[in-house]
Amino acid sequence: MENLAAVGLHLRPYRFAELRRLLPGVSEKVLTQQLRQMEADGLISRRVYEEVPPRVEYSITPLGFSLNDAVTVMSAWGKHHETWKSQRKAA
Repeated sequence: MENLAAVGLHLRPYRFAELRRLLPGVSEKVLTQQLRQMEADGLISRRVYEEVPPRVEYSITPLGFSLNDAVTVMSAWGKHHETWKSQRKAA
């Protein structure tokens, strides 16, 4: 799953359907599993509004926000490594 900053969760809370639209190619089942795991790990919080129809919003926690720095660096390393691999194959 992409890092939390990539989908903008650090900017504002999102509803489940919004997250699905922001993450094309991720199935509803996988997104649900990942959100549950991130909530259990304290990376995101889930807020249920008692209204009809029910509304649930997900937002990043301070712990989750602190993880974005590490994920951003790892992502940059991965992109650099892919470039290196491509250049090596071309030579």
